[in-house]
Amino acid sequence: MIGDGWDDAASVRPGEYEEATEARVLRVCCVTGSRAEFGLLRPVMLAISRRPELELAVVAAGSHLVLPAQTFRDVKQSFAIADIVPMQVAGRTGQGEDVQSLARGVARFGRAFEALRPDWVVVLGDRIEALAAGLAASIGGQGLMHIHGGDRAEGISDEAIRHSLSKLAHIHFAATPASAQRLVQMGEDSWRVHLVGSPAIDELPACEPLSDEAFAELGSPEVVMLMHPVGRSAEQEEAGASAIVSAIRGSGARALLLEPNLDPGRDGICRAIAQSGLPARTHLPRGTFVGLLRRVSQIRGCLVGNSSAGLIECAALGVPVVDIGPRQSGREVGPNVVHVGTEEEHALVSAMARARGLSLVGLAHPYGDGRTGERIAAHIAQLGGPKPRMLRKRCAY
Repeated sequence: MIGDGWDDAASVRPGEYEEATEARVLRVCCVTGSRAEFGLLRPVMLAISRRPELELAVVAAGSHLVLPAQTFRDVKQSFAIADIVPMQVAGRTGQGEDVQSLARGVARFGRAFEALRPDWVVVLGDRIEALAAGLAASIGGQGLMHIHGGDRAEGISDEAIRHSLSKLAHIHFAATPASAQRLVQMGEDSWRVHLVGSPAIDELPACEPLSDEAFAELGSPEVVMLMHPVGRSAEQEEAGASAIVSAIRGSGARALLLEPNLDPGRDGICRAIAQSGLPARTHLPRGTFVGLLRRVSQIRGCLVGNSSAGLIECAALGVPVVDIGPRQSGREVGPNVVHVGTEEEHALVSAMARARGLSLVGLAHPYGDGRTGERIAAHIAQLGGPKPRMLRKRCAY
């Protein structure tokens, strides 16, 4: 269902999905496994919870549950938790550990879905938590919906996981026209693909800039570093992060360093942050993070690292970004981004200066109009429960 504009539910003809069954409340299970996608899923969850035709069931999994479990508290503060799925083990990281975590997740999600009996399972993105839930749902006979499929971004195994989820999923909610078209080129039926925008944009207008006091508590940073691992050894990740810290020092800017996600190599980046002596935080709640970005934008500061927030949220907020290395390679990029291939200190200092000098007047981005959550909820309500045709997958070409 791909057109030139955003795909609203009113444009969907029920006949394309076979005859509707009797009206009933649909149970929609939204799976969140990390702080990265919870901020994006939150507006989708809220929109689902507000529709009388839908019943929201939230499953918190993966890195949310790794001690000190700060991000789990963020989820619990916003929603009742229907179930939890432990996967990772605190203090144990690496690609081999991710394999074991994935296996634990598939088995545990299978049991959770048997107990919850959802009509639809909703996952977002490309992390192992989403893959575990997607495998359990698809093999277990539940309808699977995937948000942000069709994107391009290397990560460690991000692109492979994302495209694997696209082949498992029965319904797709694409963030951009290019991603929607890519899903069809992958052999997905066009009637399965809905162009809805990115939910990352939805709650941005409601997040005010940090107050002077809250901003000062974080060091009033001109540069925020958010660097995730890219598949190297912990020692290599530490060396790369240390080079970024040196470049930030060389720029003379006030800085705040944020710890990375739970991917292999994280320990090395955390060591570099701990040794830097610069202000640092393990975790910022979504509202605080967006409020921080707004203040950084106001003082012509920049975000430095390789987070997708630099290419999506920062594009919508008008925040200059220095994107480092291959992690986001292939993702659609706005004019707010200066890319640097490696963590070479001189190149980074130059890139930060260029980013902070960008003119971002009238900045446009391809990620939607801030109504993605309500679009997704409306689609689910109109589609009804998964019909046999939806659950049968066949390459469209």
